[in-house]
Order: sequence, then structure tokens, then C-alpha cells
Amino acid sequence: MVEVHLWSGLRSLIGGRETVEVEATTVGEVLQALVRVHPQLQEPIDAGVSVAVDGRVIASDLTAPVGPDSEVYLMQRLRGG
Repeated sequence: MVEVHLWSGLRSLIGGRETVEVEATTVGEVLQALVRVHPQLQEPIDAGVSVAVDGRVIASDLTAPVGPDSEVYLMQRLRGG
């Protein structure tokens, strides 16, 4: 299982929890699993998120590996110039 830390804006959508555990081996699987367990996360994820895995921010590589001991943070994607 992978423990995913959520940014504060998402916590209210899942009852205030800071983390969610999902079964996944890639960033894409993490996102799919989050939506499967908590469908209310679909809209914010579709709006754009970044995932940090072991301190490395992954903006769009859905095939990036995630291990069971990885430190994973779901973050709001920053935009602008």
C-alpha cells in the first residue's frame, strides 16, 4: 500500500483525513486509485495536480514508479509565468 498525503484543500472532501492509502505502482495508478476510493477527488484531479514522489515533483509522467515505502504527496498544480 502507498500512503498519499493530501493538500489541505482536498482534506475537506474526504472527511478531514490528511492521508489515504491506495494500492499502486505508478503515479497514474495512484491517481486512479484515489478516485476509485474517493470519487469526489475526480474534479480536483482533473483540474490539474502534481505528485511528489520521494521529493521529486512529477507533473505529468503517469508511468513514474511508486513503491510501497515511497513518500507521496498530492499537490495542487501551480500555474503562471
